[in-house]
Amino acid sequence: MPELPEVETYVRELAPVLSGRQVIGAQVLWPRTIAAPAPANFVAQIRGQRFHSFGRRGKYMLLGLESGLTLIVHLRMTGHLLLMPPGAAPDKHMHVVMALDDGRNLVFQDTRKFGRLWLVSELGPVLDHLGPEPLDGSFMLDDFVQRLAGRKAAVKALLLDQTIVAGVGNIYADEALFAAGIHPTRSGGSLSRAEAARLQQAIQNVLAAGIARAGSSLGGSALQNYVRPGGEQGEFQAEHNVFQRTGKPCPTCATPVERIVLAQRGTHFCPHCQR
Repeated sequence: MPELPEVETYVRELAPVLSGRQVIGAQVLWPRTIAAPAPANFVAQIRGQRFHSFGRRGKYMLLGLESGLTLIVHLRMTGHLLLMPPGAAPDKHMHVVMALDDGRNLVFQDTRKFGRLWLVSELGPVLDHLGPEPLDGSFMLDDFVQRLAGRKAAVKALLLDQTIVAGVGNIYADEALFAAGIHPTRSGGSLSRAEAARLQQAIQNVLAAGIARAGSSLGGSALQNYVRPGGEQGEFQAEHNVFQRTGKPCPTCATPVERIVLAQRGTHFCPHCQR
């Protein structure tokens, strides 16, 4: 699933090429992709709109339109928002196609069909459940400590909870816990303030590093794997310390990296460095 660095990469790379571009027509080929409004209304309302602003909240892309409406995109597990050249061949995984005034198409492609689009005038109903944004001033240590306090759930599971902190998923939770030296099965409430501070800083550091390398592409089919808007892969996977490195030596101590299933997710850690 694309996480904060991957979504931020989409926003940064789409902004210069979409800014001012007008949608001259749209097709919804898989109606359930459109969460709101009804698909026919989506097609009618997006037609004629110009892209004006570009932002992100957690794992959600926010594409602002000149009319004041916002196109919200959540990629979920296998979604892609791609710029396709004129005449590009369609495929069965293209669920929403927006024709642009320069001849290209902005295409939402999703093999698993879990991704969703909203076209809304108010962001609150979609985004109000999210916790603090980890890379801005809203991610405060006192608040983070309070959100972890008394929690019996494993800290890895809590990092995946988007009401605790927005945008962290499986990859960056594993990498942050490794950087902080915290075992993923520890309960959230067992962390000291100093450990929570280390984890807060580690979250910020690994997310920033992921953004700097345009996110993580994990291999496999391009239809399933994260790719950037132009189809290129991210590069941060080369810097993973533990994620999907089961059995390989820890870069710090050379102990083999272990994998367990936690919160229904594969979880990777060093049993020596993480306590």
